[in-house]
Amino acid sequence: MGKKVLIISTSLRKKGNSDMLARSFAKGAEAAGNDVEIVSLADKQIEFCRGCFACQKTGKCIINDDAVQITEKIAEGEVVVWATPIYYYEMTGQMKTMIDRANALFVKDYKFRDIYMLSAAAEEDASACERAITGLKGWIACFPKSRFAGSVFAGGVTDKGDITGHKALDEAYDLGRNA
Repeated sequence: MGKKVLIISTSLRKKGNSDMLARSFAKGAEAAGNDVEIVSLADKQIEFCRGCFACQKTGKCIINDDAVQITEKIAEGEVVVWATPIYYYEMTGQMKTMIDRANALFVKDYKFRDIYMLSAAAEEDASACERAITGLKGWIACFPKSRFAGSVFAGGVTDKGDITGHKALDEAYDLGRNA
């Protein structure tokens, strides 16, 4: 039996470039026999973390919104993939908010081990995603059983569909196939 793979598409632009990277990774992971689920943050209600730390006592956030269910899915996934457009050389605000809201994982027996990042940006230089990767690695550092397992960056894509034919789609598929 394959691994349980959770892909979190953080763009609010449905079928955008980073979402297409997520779907390509999913196809590769499914081809390898893994159980894959994509969760899109588009249309989800996710409030900001209040910093109350109640989740550290109860293992669950006191804010009853979509982040609670997504956090449970993260805890159960063996492989977690974050897909994000790059805005101003960083991850999306909604990705950062979801990471903050997943603070309840800190006291849970989480299953995730391998964490990946898929990103797309108008900027062509591969360094455009470095800050976002650093931010994700900061989250990963809080979970000693997990590791940053790899990333794919698609540069030079701005409008929806610009990624069509981009080599990063094949790279995402291959990464998923080997996850």
